[in-house]
Amino acid sequence: MEELKKNKGWKGRPGPVVLVIMDGVGFGAFSEGDAVADSRMDTFQSLLSMAPHTRLKAHGKAVGLPSDSDMGNSEVGHNAIGCGRVFEQGAALVSTAIQTGELFTKPTWKNLVTYSLSHTKTLHLIGLLSDGNVHSHITHLKALIEQAAIDGITHIFVHALLDGRDVPETSCLDYVSDIEQFMATMSTTYHVTAKIASGGGRMYITMDRYGADWEMVKRGWYTHVLGDGRQFESATEAIQTYRKENPAVIDQDLHEFVIVENGKPVGAVNDGDAVVFFNFRGDRALEITKCFETKTNFTHFDRKRFPDVFYAGMMEYDGDLKIPTHFLVSPPEIDRTMSEYLCASGVKQLAISETQKYGHVTYFFNGNRIEKFDERLETYIEIPSDLVPFEQRPWMKCAEITDTVLTEIERGEYSFIRLNYPNGDMVGHTGVYQSVICSMEALDIQLGRLKASVEKAGGILLITADHGNADDMYEHAKDGSVKLNEHGRPKAKTSHSLNPVPFIVYDPAYKGEYKKELKQGLGIASIAATVIELLGFVPPADYCEPIISMEEH
Repeated sequence: MEELKKNKGWKGRPGPVVLVIMDGVGFGAFSEGDAVADSRMDTFQSLLSMAPHTRLKAHGKAVGLPSDSDMGNSEVGHNAIGCGRVFEQGAALVSTAIQTGELFTKPTWKNLVTYSLSHTKTLHLIGLLSDGNVHSHITHLKALIEQAAIDGITHIFVHALLDGRDVPETSCLDYVSDIEQFMATMSTTYHVTAKIASGGGRMYITMDRYGADWEMVKRGWYTHVLGDGRQFESATEAIQTYRKENPAVIDQDLHEFVIVENGKPVGAVNDGDAVVFFNFRGDRALEITKCFETKTNFTHFDRKRFPDVFYAGMMEYDGDLKIPTHFLVSPPEIDRTMSEYLCASGVKQLAISETQKYGHVTYFFNGNRIEKFDERLETYIEIPSDLVPFEQRPWMKCAEITDTVLTEIERGEYSFIRLNYPNGDMVGHTGVYQSVICSMEALDIQLGRLKASVEKAGGILLITADHGNADDMYEHAKDGSVKLNEHGRPKAKTSHSLNPVPFIVYDPAYKGEYKKELKQGLGIASIAATVIELLGFVPPADYCEPIISMEEH
């Protein structure tokens, strides 16, 4: 790896460049439901009034998604921030592979079909049932179902994880009805059995990440694989029953359900079956994948039964660990990230967050690489997250993250420090407005502490976000009016927004080395080149242009 060229005209500041990623904090498009604007964020507002700042795009094509109607997310956001360029991401890659037919001509699909036809002719499709396009898309699921039927697989079972997080919070019946109607058509057309076999809310079963709560994964395994869980005759009956029992419950928190006929699960996973986890995003796919692929010495929970199946993921979820063994679409090959360049140039770096976003400032930031580029130059710190609903602890671990960062700034060992405050995203997904306000104000207190520490150390503080969320907490109609629920209250929005995010440069020792007016209309992929410039180096020529206008190199 080549070293970065030094900027002979400016060598940076004596203190570190500190990059703060306020996960899920953007500039709202509506006055109603903008919890960021509604919060008392004195430090944030002070910096906006006194420091150079701009708005960056953090969704759609600016982060490699198919269209500008696609909301950004933490995975693609951290990819873009860390690699300095825009790569076509999972949603676009899968859509293209399906549209061209390439997915079904690749060895993995052909091997899956061959295995299935020579064994039970049964395929299980597990994944998030929605069109949020953050982890999955229902059109991808439909394509898999139809091609499996065409290829001669006779029994197709969908294990539906309910969303309510990247889509409206109580919209799951729309997707259930859609996929059931589609499967009914497939059954008639191709004479196959196609049914929903099990499911539950994505934040209750299966889709844990970073090893935060293996009990979620255990519940998913028991539900999907063993057929062990509360029994219903249909997914609709299950959803309606849970809503009747708890009218306040939202889709992502719905408990497990197992569909039965004559008292027996219709679609438990057995020896000789094929299984596809059809989510394309990796962070919430790794743990359930390990359940299917770890044959021995599995210690996370008692699987009770370990069926011999052909398992494939929609994509490769971890390129370093080669998980899963079989996958349908190759992920983007992200190379020459900012961290790799900085290591080649001898720059010591610290990456820190709590468990919920630890993988984002490490794995995703480094281009989907779990290993460090240089053990001597990189330090990763994970602050364990609370295992409670985030609306009950909306401050999360922002103070503990800050405590550690302040200690490291004072020690003076690192030239570049990056940290992620998960509050705006994780609490924003709960839809609880009061908790989101609390989360923003708790975060702002930590920004004040960081600001003072950076001032003392003679460094530069950069404040940004990977996408919006807390800035758009109400559902709005096309005319901009707030949608109301059955109680006449604003209907909560739990998904990300399409709004721009802030980029603030707080440089207390500024002496005119670059223009105070920051560039407009750029995306978050331009942050990498900006960090490199502020560290006293010349960015790679093919990186997205820096947000600052530095003096000639």
